Formats: sequence, structure tokens, C-alpha cells
Amino acid sequence: MKILVVAATEAEIRPFLDTNPACDVLITGVGMVATTYQLTRKLSAEKYDLVINVGIAGSFDGSIELGSVVEVISDGFPELGAEDGENFIDLFSMGFVSPDDAPFKNKRLENSFLMEELPKVGGITVNKVHGNEVSIAKALKLFPAEVESMEGAAFFYVCLSEGVKCVQLRSISNYVERRNRESWNIPLAIKNLNAELKRLTDRYIQIK
Repeated sequence: MKILVVAATEAEIRPFLDTNPACDVLITGVGMVATTYQLTRKLSAEKYDLVINVGIAGSFDGSIELGSVVEVISDGFPELGAEDGENFIDLFSMGFVSPDDAPFKNKRLENSFLMEELPKVGGITVNKVHGNEVSIAKALKLFPAEVESMEGAAFFYVCLSEGVKCVQLRSISNYVERRNRESWNIPLAIKNLNAELKRLTDRYIQIK
């Protein structure tokens, strides 16, 4: 298989890069805009059998241990819409997009290519990571999810639109709560993420 690994930052996959992987790597930069542009540009220039998005993430679910590697199988854009006083109206409810307009399914981006051995979670993708109890509760009411990132839904949007087989892996570095860096474990998250990425690419690179 011809594989492309996509990450927002080099730091998140430095251990993997040090192994001289036999696949292509794209560092997009942080956020939805950078990811959408860089990935679309790459897929327009080259064809891939599998595209893997990896990175660290925050978890809303305290039962998921720090350092756990999960597969995000659905994602969405909870900030896309308009405020109406204390309420929020998403883009679908505003009538600009149907909840099932491709590549969306019931307002979400769902991936059907699954890694059987990994825990499955839902995600949301944000421009501003949550660190306030009120905003966390509002976001989860609109878009129930276990994890959040700043790139995942943009990655899915591009790959699903282009019909490219894709996987989104996240390693949990922190819980989504009031910002408390002392409770984070980024080194463990990166270590486990890179081990899983190496295992996954070694497995699929052999498939013709």
C-alpha cells in the first residue's frame, strides 16, 4: 500500500520519523484551515491507498486513561453556525447544509474503515480548545463526543470528499477541563501514539 501519514506538528511524530518510515509524511501545521489546504494540495498531486491522521488529543471521558490510543470514527464541527442570544444554531439547522449532504451523515463525518484492535470514539474538531465547564457542557450537548482535536474533522472532510481510505488515530494527553498543564502527560501520549503508528504502517505497507 502507498501510505500517507498526516500530522499537525513534527513533534507529535518525531519518534516515528526517526525510524525512516517507508511511507510519505505530511506536516500540515495546526488547525482546520492549514490541514484542509495542505492535505487537499497533497492529494491533488499524488494518489494514496491509505491516509493516516495522527496526533495527541484531549478527552472528555475520564474513563479513558492518559496515553491511550483511540480511533476516531466520527467527527464534526461544533462551532460552525451562529449564536442566537444564549443559544447556538448549527449550520445544518440554519438550512445552509443538509444533515446528510455528502460527506456528512446526520451532521457528522463518519469513517467506515476501522482498526478492529483499537477503542472507537467520537470526536469534535475546534478552533479553540475547551477549558471552561460551561462551554464544555454546551459543546457536548450539541455534539456528544469523547475527544477533541483541532484537525480531525477537516482531515475526514477532505478524505471522505476525495474517496480516499483513511484512519484517524489520537493519543490522549489530557482531559478536557479547566486548563491544568500539571495533569497532562504529553510524553506518554506521544510515545504510545508513535508505537501504534509504527505497528500500523508496518502492517499495511506490506499489502499490495
